[in-house]
Amino acid sequence: MDTVTTAEIRAAIRAIPDYPKPGIMFRDITTLLGNARVFRGAIEQLVAPWAGERIDRVAGIEARGFILGGAVAHQLTAGFVPVRKKGKLPHQTVSIAYSLEYGIDHMEMHRDAVQPGERILLVDDLIATGGTACAAVQLLRQQGAEVVAACFIVDLPDLGGSGRLERLGTAVRKLVTFAGD
Repeated sequence: MDTVTTAEIRAAIRAIPDYPKPGIMFRDITTLLGNARVFRGAIEQLVAPWAGERIDRVAGIEARGFILGGAVAHQLTAGFVPVRKKGKLPHQTVSIAYSLEYGIDHMEMHRDAVQPGERILLVDDLIATGGTACAAVQLLRQQGAEVVAACFIVDLPDLGGSGRLERLGTAVRKLVTFAGD
């Protein structure tokens, strides 16, 4: 299979202006997911730095992070950990609160989802302000996991999320950036 370029990944992402509110340019990866060749290429690029390394689990943030994280976990022969909104998991959970633009939310994972010392990749579709991703890193670390990196298809660098993760000591892997969004 031929290599997918960054330009092809970028072109496969639909831009929806003024969603979910005026002034926001929403970056929709469902068009990328629907393009088998580009989807596969994006997963291969997310996985590449860790091919052959020990990654115990991939943690995916609800909901698009589940799709991407499952594919990344499969490629790395790693387990998968869903990081979900509060109240969505059936077993004993651990939780963390994090700030949203207009309030506080919580995310959870099963208490037994990771073990101390396990090497984890965190995956989601997009990094914007970084609130959710930073909370997920902190939640995983509270359980003793080593978060090797956080991986995203899209980075909106003007919103500062990648920098927030890096200040937490988390390496960031991103495939495309959309500055000015």
